[in-house]
Amino acid sequence: MTDDAIPGCLPLRNDLVGETPYGAPQLDVPVCLNVNENPYQPSNDVADSIAKRVRRIATTLNRYPDREHVALRKSFSDYLAKESGVRLPYEQLWGANGSNEVMLQLFQAFGGPGRTALGCDPTYSMYPEYARDTFTTWKVVHRRDDFTVDVDATIDAITTVRPSLVVITSPNNPTGTPLPMDQLTSLLKACGKAGVEGAVEGTHPVLVVDEAYIEFRDPGTPSALTLLDGQENLAVSRTMSKAFAFAGARVGYLAASRGIIDSVRIVRMPYHLSAVTQAAALAALEHTDELLAQVDHLRRTRHETAQWLATREYHGHPLRVAESQSNFLLFGGDFEDRQRVFDELLQRGVLIRVVGPEGWLRVCMGTDEEMARFRQALDEVLAIV
Repeated sequence: MTDDAIPGCLPLRNDLVGETPYGAPQLDVPVCLNVNENPYQPSNDVADSIAKRVRRIATTLNRYPDREHVALRKSFSDYLAKESGVRLPYEQLWGANGSNEVMLQLFQAFGGPGRTALGCDPTYSMYPEYARDTFTTWKVVHRRDDFTVDVDATIDAITTVRPSLVVITSPNNPTGTPLPMDQLTSLLKACGKAGVEGAVEGTHPVLVVDEAYIEFRDPGTPSALTLLDGQENLAVSRTMSKAFAFAGARVGYLAASRGIIDSVRIVRMPYHLSAVTQAAALAALEHTDELLAQVDHLRRTRHETAQWLATREYHGHPLRVAESQSNFLLFGGDFEDRQRVFDELLQRGVLIRVVGPEGWLRVCMGTDEEMARFRQALDEVLAIV
């Protein structure tokens, strides 16, 4: 749908006039490598477990679900203790319909008129939309040329802008860049010293770390969850959409202090997480090892694809490949017409993403067969563009 489909007689908010709905292209092509999905579908065993749990609660759908989804929050706690070595009480965890809803709830709770959220671009393109939808001012600090966070500039902005939210993505989307723990600690300390514009004295910014792709990090790399103990103003967002191969279920979750969780509970819609969603997520979490079994393989695929891309040339120069700890790669860097490269790949049945700074394209990791198709198609395209 485009904005010209909205009749002029409708009282659309003035700031939404001319806007178009967010979303990557959903096209029927043989190889879809554009939205960072896990390409390996859940097994029949997982599907059977989901069906059994949903069937069990199906006769209760005349009643509202547990609006506090306590069983699911306890299951998140078990998973994080195993995955990141951090055991949290369920009161420090919160579920929602994808990490998108988690982030929107954070903006609803801590943003608003007169408030500012600060990010480091290039970053996830939905953040400005969360800000727009909650009447929060959105400001950014530019990342360095290698897409790492300019920590000093970001700390300066935290001090001068006095934001209510500082949103850092690690690994970053669309670049895949990780944020080292020492840098995260520095940003957290800066937030602990800074004030918030329009808030009472003694208020400090909430540092939100979006870890949607954290399971794809190299082994031994700690999560921001390890810093949560005693930190009232740190929030860590997670999702089951990526590593868990559960994008269609729309399940995200938040780990934070009880104060942040209770703040989010104020703005959440009543019964926001359906009984069916809760049942499906609980079933999936029973199969954690199986659902995450392909993560190691996708990590190796990322490494091998990055090495291969670095051997390809565009106009006589090697392609640039951004360092990535996610399940995707940003590559190119010097494409004079990246849209043409995208279109030529699409004509060959391969869908990737035009996103990030000019001159770059993003490809997510698919199955071995899909990646072979991508490599063949890209070689053909690079020979003619």
